[in-house]
Amino acid sequence: MSVWIKNAKMLSQKEELIPVEVFVKGNKIAAIGNNLNIAGDDVTVIDAKGGLITPGLVDVHVHLREPGFEYKETIETGSKAAARGGFTTVCAMPNLNPVPDTVEKFQAIQQLIKDTAVVHVLQYAPITEGLRSDVLSDQPGLLAAGAFAFTNDGVGVQTAGTMYLAMQEAAKNNATLVAHTEDDSLLFGGVMHEGTRSKELNLPGILSVTESSQIARDILLAEATGCHYHVCHVSTKESVRVIRDAKRAGIHVTAEVAPHHLILIDGSIPSDTAVYKMNPPLRGAADRAALIEGLLDGTIDCIATDHAPHSAEEKNGGMVGAPFGIVGSETAFQLLYTNFVQGGVFTLKQLVDWLTIKPASVFGMDCGTLDIGAPADIAIFDLDDEYEIRSEDFQSKSTNTPFIGWKVKGETLYTLVDGKIVYSK
Repeated sequence: MSVWIKNAKMLSQKEELIPVEVFVKGNKIAAIGNNLNIAGDDVTVIDAKGGLITPGLVDVHVHLREPGFEYKETIETGSKAAARGGFTTVCAMPNLNPVPDTVEKFQAIQQLIKDTAVVHVLQYAPITEGLRSDVLSDQPGLLAAGAFAFTNDGVGVQTAGTMYLAMQEAAKNNATLVAHTEDDSLLFGGVMHEGTRSKELNLPGILSVTESSQIARDILLAEATGCHYHVCHVSTKESVRVIRDAKRAGIHVTAEVAPHHLILIDGSIPSDTAVYKMNPPLRGAADRAALIEGLLDGTIDCIATDHAPHSAEEKNGGMVGAPFGIVGSETAFQLLYTNFVQGGVFTLKQLVDWLTIKPASVFGMDCGTLDIGAPADIAIFDLDDEYEIRSEDFQSKSTNTPFIGWKVKGETLYTLVDGKIVYSK
């Protein structure tokens, strides 16, 4: 099967939007140009209607909830949500039930992915057995089974010795350790950022140092072991500072930031409502400014959604007792384009790079480019027409996001994976 995409626009080397046609043959991009001469009966023609064509977006941080929490999300629904957002490769966290901490459990998830996913899903394995133990997982065995990288996302590795040994093992196996950084001893039951707004709402706060102190610890351990250390969802100005210092020192550390931490602050929270409860929490204005600066100067390498679905019942109430997390796969590009590209903070090329080639480069993935011979993983976006984010349009099982009702541009028109249309508006 072949696909001929006409009437699209792509970013040129001069960062200008120029007309283009793209021809896909099988699962590869076969031609890019104008006035292509395509013949044959088995050709599907897509009219992009002047939309922006990009490499399929890459998200190195999603929660697909299967197995164990299928009432929140499944691999099928989560991958369909990713496709609607323009993502063609997503990396799924292992905080599941059972945790995929053995080869057999991991292979069972791989089979579910093969059977039900509509986009490329790369599965993380845990750093330790059961996530909260100090017993290291079988890194060589899990890598051989297809593990993308290792993380205990959802909880921080609390013991420095455990992290040191895990990093030693990862360095030996040429694997990446991906860290949710959170010192449990500094949590004090917090549910939102410790600041003026938490006091106004009379809610227990989460200190910035809960995150940044563990990053500082891990960076020194990464230096000592030579491990590639990647920091999840950076949220504080102190975290940005220590990561910047580490990169200047030549330590192999990379980092991601989530769209909601770039767009919202704790002062955006209107009331004690769980839809704004996320981990790490929304921080202060100075933190958001540091995150934006960190992206622009290269301290933060890429953007990842931390798509974290929960049921309406779990999020229907106040913050205390509710789970952390919001969904993000279906709104990330659109919110970022509207708020930052149209707002003149980021260029369109910067945004596309942070969502494609940059995450692919951090983890050495063969994706994120729009070139002849590259995998035919492609997204097309409408940059002109404004639309409203509505829960009834979601492909995800869950709609727990504070962005319902926001008006944005950049709606996904088409998503192709391996040359096959997996989403169309």
